[in-house]
Amino acid sequence: MHPATMRQGLSLAALCAAALLAGCASGKAEAEAEAIRVAAEAAALAARTPPAISLNQDVARDAAVYLAFARDLATLRGGFESPEAIQAALRKGSAYDPGQISRGMVAYASIVALQSPDFVAGVNQYGVNPAGRQKMIADIVADPRTASYLPGADVAAGLIMAALDVDIDALSAAANSIENDAYAIQADGRRSWAIAHVTDREVRLAGAKALSGQPMSPSAAETARLFAAANTGGGLGVSAGRRRQPAFPPVVTNALALAALAALGAGGEDAHANTVALQSEPTSRNCLNESKLNLYQCLAASRPNYEDMFCVGRHIVRDLATCTRAAALPAATVTVSDVVPADDAPSIIVTAPPDPPRRSPVSPTEQLNIGTGTPVPQGPSGD
Repeated sequence: MHPATMRQGLSLAALCAAALLAGCASGKAEAEAEAIRVAAEAAALAARTPPAISLNQDVARDAAVYLAFARDLATLRGGFESPEAIQAALRKGSAYDPGQISRGMVAYASIVALQSPDFVAGVNQYGVNPAGRQKMIADIVADPRTASYLPGADVAAGLIMAALDVDIDALSAAANSIENDAYAIQADGRRSWAIAHVTDREVRLAGAKALSGQPMSPSAAETARLFAAANTGGGLGVSAGRRRQPAFPPVVTNALALAALAALGAGGEDAHANTVALQSEPTSRNCLNESKLNLYQCLAASRPNYEDMFCVGRHIVRDLATCTRAAALPAATVTVSDVVPADDAPSIIVTAPPDPPRRSPVSPTEQLNIGTGTPVPQGPSGD
């Protein structure tokens, strides 16, 4: 080949190679720019997407303890056939720590609240903006009543009260059965041992006191069920209740706050300090502590076996129902009718409390106006 022709061919090849390299560089730059654009869009979308529900395992464990204990006591019935059967019920019922049951009550109520799509969606309005989310978390931690005024809180509160009311009714039915049997046993075929004095009275009282401080272990299966229900927002199978308006009873207030933190992604394994603080609820805890003292006084005064039976019905089963009602449901309103003729007795009417004026839903940008707390109901009194 002629040298000039060879040089011309090499020059042409060089030009082609240069053009190809330039095209490759341009394509790489475009690809990098596209990747940056896609990443930016994904980041923007993530910033506008509320976090997943996050509630830690300890809350589920506490809820499992409360639920198992309450429903186990609700299966008790009168018809005891021996003094040992009464003592077995006494050991079962006295073996709880008031603080653990109180924490579990709030924990279970918070998981019930997370079963409300209205409430979760209402809370999620504050999770689409990172700054707004952090402010809402801080507001709830500073004042748990904040969650009571979030959109959907009225629905979630209704769910909580309806769920706990089912357990209260079941416990009350069990207490009625046991207490009524304590009277009936004095006149039936069991009378001979029913009126006999309890053996080792001091030992059984000391045993009841010793069992009181021992925390109960939750069922692994029940813990897993409640944990899944909390973090998926479904599967608990609770029935809808009527909408309720704030201010709410203490257990409901704290449970809504705990559920709201979970819906904001702030109730997980790294948030134990906040979840433990919200589970600390003095109204139910103090009531259950007082119930324990009343139980000990009842056992100290009890002589025949049927009186121990009454102690079980009144100061274990019924007191759990009473303490749950006092801390989680609105107080009943008692009114006396107008003056009537002397030959007619005045009637006493017990009704559910009227709902307070309805508050307009809170928007994500509205400054929250927090209401005042509810009066603290009194615990049960001794016989």
